[in-house]
Amino acid sequence: MAGQLVVARTDFESTPDFYGKAGRNAAPYREAAAVAPLPRIAFLFNAQAHQILHGITTAEAFAMGWRANVDILSASATHLDLARALTLDESHCLLRFERIGSPLLHRTADLLRSAVPPKLLTLAAVRRQLNGYDAIALPERTSTIMRRFGVTRPRLIHVDHGAGDRAAGFDPRIARFDFALVAGQKQRRRMLAEGLIRPGAHAVVGYPKFEAIDRLRDPHWSPFADERPVVLYNPHFSAKLGSWPRDGVAIVDAIVRDGRFNLVVAPHIRLCDGARGRTAVAAALAPYAALPNVHVDLGSPRSIDMTYTTLADIYVGDVSSQIYEFLRRPKPALFVNSHDRAWQDDPDYAHWHFGPVVDGADALIDGLDQAIAGHDDFAPEQCRAFADTFDLREGESHSHRAAAAIADFLGATPR
Repeated sequence: MAGQLVVARTDFESTPDFYGKAGRNAAPYREAAAVAPLPRIAFLFNAQAHQILHGITTAEAFAMGWRANVDILSASATHLDLARALTLDESHCLLRFERIGSPLLHRTADLLRSAVPPKLLTLAAVRRQLNGYDAIALPERTSTIMRRFGVTRPRLIHVDHGAGDRAAGFDPRIARFDFALVAGQKQRRRMLAEGLIRPGAHAVVGYPKFEAIDRLRDPHWSPFADERPVVLYNPHFSAKLGSWPRDGVAIVDAIVRDGRFNLVVAPHIRLCDGARGRTAVAAALAPYAALPNVHVDLGSPRSIDMTYTTLADIYVGDVSSQIYEFLRRPKPALFVNSHDRAWQDDPDYAHWHFGPVVDGADALIDGLDQAIAGHDDFAPEQCRAFADTFDLREGESHSHRAAAAIADFLGATPR
């Protein structure tokens, strides 16, 4: 496993009759409503595979706990495979998995070498179908444009997608949703202050992704033969905010030359979504990928299921919300300021208070030493911020809390 360059998109093997009894024509398993039809809710996954982990266990909990027809929709067959792999077998009679869109739309994704077809093309192609639902839950904001395509009937529910600090996580389009799920008090305060959510139209539910990844990930897997400390380099996809364009290769080179660490390079999945980006990053990392103490992953399932944030002893990154997932257990962290940001009082960079900040690869090794030696100084802030970011209640399922909030909003009745 060591020295492996993993460049495949997230991919789960499909069975020949993937839809089977739970497919697009599987009406018989639906509950009959004696008086009024059951509410119809779609969980729409119209972007990269990592977003499925934020919503799929909530969909399952809703279907198992409340009387409703629950559909899992995606234009990607591999996304649906992942959704099925993440749900319990006993829920499959209550969930309907459907690949939406036409064969021509699916071929468009293949031509672009993308995980999914372009979002707007998908929405335009299935607008009439979407308008038949009572509610649509989705973990991204671009798809709110479906309102302009005539999808006006369903209420839109925002499923929390990451819980970081950068401004994109507080997108003005969140205000277009009828109801929103948020992970913790940090998001709630800022979204209320910015008018993105409204009293009575949101709920703090914790982080269902933690439950999804605990089902998916193999906690015993490692790509390394020895037990040197593992550094995770996790650059963000944004060229304007992230460290990859200016400093990425130099960061990798500095850690490799230092020789004390095993290194995982696992960028945000969107950095390598599409042939051009994936090819460029793979070419830049090719000289390192064969080394026994380097593991490069540009889009496998392990790049989205918290395998690397759990495995790593030290985090090196920039603006990705994955820093909060890494801090499920407090550990040393280091941040690279590749754009000369005045970050100290900027809430978009609040996570840069979790460890030293360096201005480029030249200072990286000294920064790693500071992060390790001085971790006790940063650990209290890491713990405080983690608790503020994720409202975790011992013994309570985050997915059930999220499903209960949706059920209350929709007026669904328990099973």
